[in-house]
Amino acid sequence: MFNEVYDVIVVGAGHAGSEAAAAAANMGSKTLLITMNLQNIAQMSCNPAMGGIAKGQIVREIDALGGYSGIVSDTSAIQFKMLNKSKGPAMWSPRVQSDRMRFAEDWRLLLEATQNLDFYQDMVSGLLIEKDKVVGVKTSLGIEVKAKSVVLTNGTFLNGLIHIGDKNFGGGRAGERAATGITEQLVGLGFDSGRMKTGTPPRVDGRSLDYSKMIEQPGDENPEKFSYLDTTRPLNNQRSCHMTYTSELVHDLLREGFERSPMFNGRIKSLGPRYCPSIEDKINRFADKDRHQLFIEPEGWNTCEVYVNGFSTSLPEDVQFKALRSVVGFENVKFFRPGYAIEYDYFPPTQLKHTLETKLVNGLYFAGQINGTTGYEEAASQGLMAGINASLNVRGKDAFTLKRDEAYIGVLIDDLITKGTEEPYRMFTSRAEYRTLLRQDNADLRLTPKGFELGLASEKRLKRMEKKHEDAEKFVSFFNVTSVKPEEVNPILELKNSSPVKQSGKLFKIFARPNIDMNDVRKVESVEAYIQENNLDREVIEQTEIQVKYSGYIAKEKNNADKLSRLEYVKIPENFDYSQIKSMSFEAREKLKKVQPTTVSQASRISGVSPNDISVLLVYMGR
Repeated sequence: MFNEVYDVIVVGAGHAGSEAAAAAANMGSKTLLITMNLQNIAQMSCNPAMGGIAKGQIVREIDALGGYSGIVSDTSAIQFKMLNKSKGPAMWSPRVQSDRMRFAEDWRLLLEATQNLDFYQDMVSGLLIEKDKVVGVKTSLGIEVKAKSVVLTNGTFLNGLIHIGDKNFGGGRAGERAATGITEQLVGLGFDSGRMKTGTPPRVDGRSLDYSKMIEQPGDENPEKFSYLDTTRPLNNQRSCHMTYTSELVHDLLREGFERSPMFNGRIKSLGPRYCPSIEDKINRFADKDRHQLFIEPEGWNTCEVYVNGFSTSLPEDVQFKALRSVVGFENVKFFRPGYAIEYDYFPPTQLKHTLETKLVNGLYFAGQINGTTGYEEAASQGLMAGINASLNVRGKDAFTLKRDEAYIGVLIDDLITKGTEEPYRMFTSRAEYRTLLRQDNADLRLTPKGFELGLASEKRLKRMEKKHEDAEKFVSFFNVTSVKPEEVNPILELKNSSPVKQSGKLFKIFARPNIDMNDVRKVESVEAYIQENNLDREVIEQTEIQVKYSGYIAKEKNNADKLSRLEYVKIPENFDYSQIKSMSFEAREKLKKVQPTTVSQASRISGVSPNDISVLLVYMGR
């Protein structure tokens, strides 16, 4: 049936698998995407949204490299918001509310239009391995498919167990069976595995809700979009979300079910996501709070199905229903389905290289929740990187990795393989030490040239990025060389309670004032004239404002990154024997032996390795 040998087989077609398959195929590798149900490609298993704090930056980075997540997020969006706009640009994070069904359809159609990509529906039950190298997969039907590399993106399906109150049953997602066989084989090969938990809230009938009792949450007045390409457009119309609150009564009703909760009666033993806790966990941990926010999110343009964000739970369905009916606006709520928790297998990511290839089996890559992460965006970015590296590996080319000062994707992967994780890992801006450099507005400037070199980003995309860079540089230069007279600028400064100037000065100095923004300086005739004459778009204007107002911060962070990056070039020999360095702490030797860092910089980020240990290592290496 499968006579050819594929370059890359991708197992699983969630967000990680879809990006992995697209990347490998678009780079010219003959690719096969195997999934248990082809009708569920790129399914939004939990909330119908993409982006958010730090996650939005990741989607922009995927898009800049030539991935599909940004494009699909735009074509299926029903609302757009730029979060944290009141803070500095390092914190700005785009987010879209998505049409769940359209999102999956658009992904499927994009994948079907991708050359070099085949599809097959079956469960992969095992790997074919010869001499520590993967050579293919075996399916539940006993079919063997040969390949030069394999990317595992199993999501929550590996021995998945769904919990609703005191009931539990095998499944990788509501209505879908769990995947078996892979964990047991990998453990037999020497891999460490663990269990994690995640959860999802009830889905309800929007026709049964009273939105007049809730607080409307509209999208941005002037919405933007994710993709840097001009083939997608910002929304003209948007659907609103709504907000309501739980209450003491709701909490009391939920507490009645705690003794039947798998979280509290010991049935669930694994850790769930710290920053997306279930409603019962929030009530238990934050007993002093008398209410919690609930965001009521529509699942699409036309469906009446609604996602109750903030009410993730594994309590019995009757408890869920009774408590939710006591929420303001939910007095007559009807359920589509109850919330549930799911436990699943993962493999501690310290067993991976920076390429996401496993250390034990050559040609085998892990991406997504199998690595202990949570979130569509984190999964998609890993899938993209795994697909890229699997394709490069097959062709005998150098691996592709991103450093911590180059991308949030680089921070994510470095955190995973250097520090590991014992609870579902979620990206935050605070995890990045160079977040002023890693903004959502400049992901194309940072990464599109790299995507073009890989063969993922098109020449059209590269030229668009280059023009944006050139136009922004020229506009910044304009502010540096153009002077403004006191009589022209003082009325503007007075309106903003900013000190007037007594003599002519450069516009850059005026613009750099904290309380002066682009809308203010555009009142200066020469500035508006420059914008109109050069036909500058929103991206260029925004990029210029950031470069002017935050130039000092950006330069300082860049300097710090350059200093620390020197250690990235100090390589540690493969299979280095740390036990021979007796003057190094025992803990450091153990941690270094386990992680096997490739550079001194990576070694310095391992928990338990002190600056003194690094000094000893450098001396021992003769540096």
